[in-house]
Amino acid sequence: MNSLAAADAKVADPSDIAGAYAFCRQFCAAHYENFPVASRLLPWRLRPHVDALYAFARIADDFADAPEFAAVRRERLLDWRRQLGEAGRSAAAHPVFLALGRTIGDMDLPREPLNDLLSACLQKTEKRRYASCDELLDYCRRSANPVGRLILMMHGYRDDELFRYCDAICTALQLAKFWQDLSLDLKRDRIYIPEEDFKAYAYSEADLRMGVCNDRFRELMKFQINRTRSLFEQGRPLPGKVRWPLSWEVRVTWYGGRELLRKIRKRGFDTLTQRPVLTRWDWLPLTLRTVLKP
Repeated sequence: MNSLAAADAKVADPSDIAGAYAFCRQFCAAHYENFPVASRLLPWRLRPHVDALYAFARIADDFADAPEFAAVRRERLLDWRRQLGEAGRSAAAHPVFLALGRTIGDMDLPREPLNDLLSACLQKTEKRRYASCDELLDYCRRSANPVGRLILMMHGYRDDELFRYCDAICTALQLAKFWQDLSLDLKRDRIYIPEEDFKAYAYSEADLRMGVCNDRFRELMKFQINRTRSLFEQGRPLPGKVRWPLSWEVRVTWYGGRELLRKIRKRGFDTLTQRPVLTRWDWLPLTLRTVLKP
């Protein structure tokens, strides 16, 4: 299912909730992510709800990024926001909102985190540089953290301490993806390294665009990786504070993020010339490590 077909899907039967969830499941199955989203460890009762959440977020991200929406990004996102406000309250036109409306009601989920996701997507269409780390972290607060919080809520957790641990992991995962995708984002004229850090390490955007991978660049990226690793450490307690199987899902995702940072470090912090990825051969030992963790 391509992005345009998914975005333009229509509800044929407003009473067919199962069909709406099936649409979300099919959409999720067709899209690859670095880290587990709706793994086989999830309880069966939660899988449709996670699929609905992921389909909502992924299509919104496509509006912000996919080339087929280049001329209508803002309009599409604002309409997605309108449909979110109406989900579960009036007849849904799109299967994602037919499913998501039921999920919001059944799981007693707030809409604020979902609106935060859309605000981050809208920002992505307008803002391409970040002056400071605080600006970047605020973006992550809205682009990454809401999904983690909503997954916790679906599992029955609404504790502020757990939210803080989850936020640290989600922000770290988002930052790790930025450093992994440095060269790809550069082609989209997006740079997530804060301008204050460019100045601190005497490295410039012009250097980045020319692919200069010198000692200053490596030190700059080492600083980003260390800051990201620190966030992973802040979130380390979370798996030990939630029940199985969520604890396994969180732990293997945490290991995956740390492994991506290790790969970047191993290649001398150079993600300009080659994009590091996690393969199935990376995930197998990480999964085994999770199983063996007491």
